[in-house]
Amino acid sequence: MTKELLLAAFIIAVGLCVAGAGTHFYQWRLRQQAMLRYDGATVFASMGNLVMSFFCGPYIMLQMGWSQEGGASVNMGSALLSALVAFGWAFLTGLLIVGLYVAVRS
Repeated sequence: MTKELLLAAFIIAVGLCVAGAGTHFYQWRLRQQAMLRYDGATVFASMGNLVMSFFCGPYIMLQMGWSQEGGASVNMGSALLSALVAFGWAFLTGLLIVGLYVAVRS
């Protein structure tokens, strides 16, 4: 059971690393804040925003959960909910990345 738990933690870590690196790369290259969105000026821009939102979504969700409210404090409920969603989402993206890696290396 320990092996399965470590494998799941590794997959989540890969997903979070890809999300964080992708978010910072997106913000560096396009000079705009990364947000969860699917709109765009053209169909290709819409698809690009959708792909960016899928791969960078876990990191963006963690940032949204830790944002401060009006009283300069973090709401614990929103932080926990966003962390739950972000780690589940990171598992899916990490599973996709690790699966592609294994498929290419085999």
